Amino acid sequence: MPTNSPDFKPDMLVLTENEEELVCEIGDWLKERSPGDYKLVQERFLQLRNLGAAVSGYPSIRDTQFLKGIVRDEGQLVESLLGFSSPSHLLHIPTKVVVLRSFLVAKFHAFSLLSYITDNSAGFIDSVKNVIFSVICTLMAEDVYFSYLEDPDFSINTKARIANDLIALWDTGTDPRGVRHLSALSSLWIARDAAPPSFGTMDGNTELLRICIDMEKDWYEFLKEESSNNDTRWALEEFLFGLSYEEILQIRSKLKENGISAASYDEIRSYLGSKPSYSAVTEGDPRAIYDFFIERRDACALRKKLSAPGPLHTLEGVYLKYRIILESAKS
Repeated sequence: MPTNSPDFKPDMLVLTENEEELVCEIGDWLKERSPGDYKLVQERFLQLRNLGAAVSGYPSIRDTQFLKGIVRDEGQLVESLLGFSSPSHLLHIPTKVVVLRSFLVAKFHAFSLLSYITDNSAGFIDSVKNVIFSVICTLMAEDVYFSYLEDPDFSINTKARIANDLIALWDTGTDPRGVRHLSALSSLWIARDAAPPSFGTMDGNTELLRICIDMEKDWYEFLKEESSNNDTRWALEEFLFGLSYEEILQIRSKLKENGISAASYDEIRSYLGSKPSYSAVTEGDPRAIYDFFIERRDACALRKKLSAPGPLHTLEGVYLKYRIILESAKS
C-alpha cells in the first residue's frame, strides 16, 4: 500500500522506500519487454503488501497476554520469550511472531521472483540480492537472539535489551543491528564465493588469510580479535570449508595418514564415505545460505547436549555477539 494512501498506518508492515522504488523500476522495465511477467510481479507484490497489512493488524506482543504487566520486569521479560523459543512449543508462539515469519518468507520469494525474471539484467541484480540477503539476515538474527537469552556471558540488562530487540523485529519485520552490520556479513559470503576453499592441508588459518583481502574493516577487526578463540576458530573453519568440525578432523587425519598435500572437493567427499553434513552453498540459490546456517546451528545444539568437542555457536552468532558486546561497552 502506498504510504500516501488514506488507509496507511505509520506502523504498518510495508516495503522500505528504496524497496518500493526498486519494484517500480523493475516494473517499468518489464512493462514493455514482458507484459506477462509485469502482470505477475504486480500481482505478487500486491499480495505481499496485503499480507503486510494483515500482519500489522495483529497487536505487538507487548500488548498481549504474553507480556502484559511484565514488560518493565527484565527477568520476567526474558523468561517469557524463552517460553516459546523451542520449535516444540509451536502452539505457545504469539500469532504476531508466526505471521511475521510468514511475511518474511513471502518477501523473500517475491524478491527471488524479481531476481529470476530480471536474470541479471539492467543492473537490478545487486539491489535485489541485497534485499534477499537482508531477509535472510533478519531470520538468522531472530534465531541467534533467542539463543542469547540463555547465554551466561550476557547480563540480565543486556538480555532484556536483546529481548526488546526481538520484539522490535517482530513489530517491524527488520533488525536494525543486522542491517547495520549487513555489509560485513555480506562481504564474508562474497569472499567465500569468489574463491572456493582450498582443501590442501585443511589449514583454517591459510583460508582465513586468503579471504581477508579486501574485507570490510569491521569484519577484519572481529577476525583479528576473535580468531584465537577456539569456538570462533572452529565456527570459522566450518563456515570456510562447508564441513562439520567432526568431518574436518576426519579429513585432516586422512590427509596426514596418506601423505596427501592437496585434495579436490570430490576427493574430500570420498574420504568422508558419505554425503557431507552440511548443504553446499551455491550462488544461484540464496536459500542455501539459510539452510547452511540452520544445519550448523543444529549441530552446535547437539554438541552442547552431548558435551561434545567442537563449536557451540555458528559464526553468525559469534559475530553478532561480538557486536553486542562492543555496543554494551560503549553504552
